[in-house]
Amino acid sequence: MKANLDPFSNPDSTKVRLEDILIQLKEYASDADLDLVRKAYIFGSKAHEGQKRSSGDPYMTHPLCVALLLAEMRMDVATVVTGLLHDTVEDTLVTIEEIETLFGEHIKELVDGVTKLSKIKFSSREARQAENFRKMFMAMAADIRVIIVKLADRLHNMRTLDFLSAQKRHRIATETLEVYAPIAGRLGIQEMKIELEQVAFKNLKPEVWKKIESEMLSLKKANRNFIEEVQDMLNKELQEHSIAADVQGRYKHHYSIFRKMEAQNLDFDQVYDIIGFRVLVDDLAACYTALGLIHSLWRPVPGRFKDYVGMPKLNNYQSLHTTVIGPHGHRVEFQIRTKNMHEVAEWGVAAHWRYKEKSGMHQKDEMKFRWLRQFMEWQRDVSDPAEYLDIVKLDLFATDVYVFTPKGDIREFPRGSTPIDFAYSVHTDVGHHCVGARVSGRIVPLRYELKSGDTIEIITRADHQPSKDWLKFAKTSSARSKIRHFIRKQQRDRAKSIGRDILEKEFSRFGAEPKKELKSNQFNKFLSSRGISSEEELMAQLGYGKLTPRQVVSSVLPAEQMNEVSEEPAQTTLAKIFKRATKKSKGVVRVQGMDDILVTIGRCCSPIPGDSITGFVTRGRGVTVHRTDCSRSLSLDPERRIDVEWDGRTENRSTARVKMLCQDKPGMLAAISKEITNHKVNISSANCRSVGDSKAVNTFELGVSSVQVLNKLMSSLEKLSGVISVDRVVS
Repeated sequence: MKANLDPFSNPDSTKVRLEDILIQLKEYASDADLDLVRKAYIFGSKAHEGQKRSSGDPYMTHPLCVALLLAEMRMDVATVVTGLLHDTVEDTLVTIEEIETLFGEHIKELVDGVTKLSKIKFSSREARQAENFRKMFMAMAADIRVIIVKLADRLHNMRTLDFLSAQKRHRIATETLEVYAPIAGRLGIQEMKIELEQVAFKNLKPEVWKKIESEMLSLKKANRNFIEEVQDMLNKELQEHSIAADVQGRYKHHYSIFRKMEAQNLDFDQVYDIIGFRVLVDDLAACYTALGLIHSLWRPVPGRFKDYVGMPKLNNYQSLHTTVIGPHGHRVEFQIRTKNMHEVAEWGVAAHWRYKEKSGMHQKDEMKFRWLRQFMEWQRDVSDPAEYLDIVKLDLFATDVYVFTPKGDIREFPRGSTPIDFAYSVHTDVGHHCVGARVSGRIVPLRYELKSGDTIEIITRADHQPSKDWLKFAKTSSARSKIRHFIRKQQRDRAKSIGRDILEKEFSRFGAEPKKELKSNQFNKFLSSRGISSEEELMAQLGYGKLTPRQVVSSVLPAEQMNEVSEEPAQTTLAKIFKRATKKSKGVVRVQGMDDILVTIGRCCSPIPGDSITGFVTRGRGVTVHRTDCSRSLSLDPERRIDVEWDGRTENRSTARVKMLCQDKPGMLAAISKEITNHKVNISSANCRSVGDSKAVNTFELGVSSVQVLNKLMSSLEKLSGVISVDRVVS
């Protein structure tokens, strides 16, 4: 099985024919219902008639390419048919009921699972995106083929990304890198994951891509015979020991190299294991024999051996990994696996997924997707779209740390997890009361990063409570969500207490009995008119500053009673706060269409015009504006959120922070400063420091007018000789 997943081959979509799909199906499914496929093609063609892609091609070329990808992955007929129909409900007048009538409930469920929620109105693009992902994962949990169709759909869209605007390319490429590529990795579809990463990386950081591409061409030219040399040496050794094997040489892909350079502050020529080899053998015993022979030929690098055969990854990936000092002193990585393991490693769930007539997951396969069930459980009680998207992005990355409970049970966590994550995985109360941990008998702080093989025992104290600081080092979404929930509950309780206090004082000021008035019909009418569900919710809104006590009192008490009290006496605490927080000057941000509210830009994420933003009511400081993806804002109560938008009428400059990793050499800082000046951008502050190994990290605060100006500047900075990476600091 080999699908056409050649990165950047960008095959001509207009040349894909229905016959190509039918030929593929015949190769692996002789009993396939080809008439059903033909029927879906005809139906889809009529539904999309007259529609065009951004490239100008007929729209039906896209479903054809998606269906062909699915056929090349050897998916069943129902999945291929879904590929042909996947956009009909979303982009045409076709209804899901028509799909069921013509193609049956089975295919209807698949098409419905793939269809976005495009016909439902949401309060924001963020809310729409969150609900689309939530629906996709629910459908994915019911039938894994839903996400395989989505991945094929995304892959073809990425291959035709050049026809979209720069803003759309950036948004789609970011989403692909944060969500879809990790999903492909979780499902073990490595070939698809790599291409999605490659195309996204090329669009997000084109200048860095060009640098790595140039370096790769030079490396391949300099090492033209190296791969053949290693293959010959190993093949000879394997043959002498009667081990049948296929030795394949390869180069790391660009995005993988970039991530290593950035994570370890390396130049390209300091990434030593760019060349790697796969050794495919016939059986399990031969894997370990081949490993021993490789170690006999070349010296292994300590700490670089991983046995994913004995302890497979969550996506069922199995392989032996080792790095050695090969010929000419080059570091070389070997991956040793059987041919069956290789099929799963490259194609994951698509390599072995077979459905009976009525569909469904075979019992033996269910354990391979236990991460998905856990994923769904952690999301169940998360209603805030921003937090939900944060969880999606956090949880999709594969776990690779394995630790033990005191009873010897094994648990898996993302790299960088701490005792806090372990504690919350045991029980919410254990997490809330955690004060420390013993790792293999040794007491460690809560910031300690778990390592594979650790045995963890949590130390608790009944009077201990979570701290907001825990969010800085809690890694799993489960722990972070529970910490946020506790903090928000504390904030809400405090807000309700403040709200009740200021409302009772306002009623008393007008000679009214607070308890009596809060039970009156007028009070209930006020709640109903505002869409407020309960007295408790009202108190919270008062405490957060989203309502003033005067608004409540004036709606409940008779007008003559209100007029008896002079307007001059001391205002309520909250009224004073709002007076201080009101400002008649125009700003770069408008709050729900108003111009007279004090707005503070959050320094944690420093949003600039063009960024997607949200506001939070802050007592005493008006409204604080954050980027929608700001991690700090996720700990704030969603009830304090308020709609804000950039005011296009203003020309104010905003501050953006940019971090650069570059070579530490004379003239480097001058070249960077000159480039920034050439873009007419002001440097308000700079922090430049050497980090050793002839590298420097420079962090600049820049005054820019829009995110477009910032992106253009960052692209130019990436072109400078000696610059390794340029990133915006968002939180």
